[in-house]
Amino acid sequence: MAGETLKAETDAAGLAAMIARASDQTAGGKPGLPPVERWEPPFCGDLDMEIRADGTWFYMGTPIGREALVRLFSTVLRKDGDGKTYLVTPVEKVGIRVEDAHFIAVEMSVAERDGQPVLFFRTNVGDLVEADADHPLRFEIAGETQELKPYLRVRGRLDALVSRAVMYDLVDRGEVITVDGREMFCLRSGAAVFPVMPADELDRLSR
Repeated sequence: MAGETLKAETDAAGLAAMIARASDQTAGGKPGLPPVERWEPPFCGDLDMEIRADGTWFYMGTPIGREALVRLFSTVLRKDGDGKTYLVTPVEKVGIRVEDAHFIAVEMSVAERDGQPVLFFRTNVGDLVEADADHPLRFEIAGETQELKPYLRVRGRLDALVSRAVMYDLVDRGEVITVDGREMFCLRSGAAVFPVMPADELDRLSR
């Protein structure tokens, strides 16, 4: 088992070194975020790497324990129009698996702008994202237990699942607003309004 762990960490470190070299080519991009949307390298196959539902990254069946590696990998993630997620550098593109969302929103803070609350989220890999029209919140009802799952668009097509602890604080800020003639339970962030569900549906689920 120790040998498998070492092999996985060694291979992951090699991949990280390649990504780090590619990350130097960030002209025109945000600091620390390579311009992956502009890179069109050839597809080189799938990698045995997975982002689990709890946000843990696995490589060859082994958790990647080094936080710096995970942060580095996260900067070159891209979800394409085919619905698949890739690690992308200027010279190659490799597919990885994502069990649920790409990131986890682990913290929320609320500021005020022009008299309106503005919601900011921090992800498990260090992104700081303001919920707005370009970074919307969306909500799904999942599973037999009808669990509410909020997601935040982080960048491109990459989403963060809002953690359960943060979700409770988030929902506490909800209000009923009429949207297209229907009473909806919604959240506000600045000028943006994000419907969660019909108010009568919320009442039903709350019983």
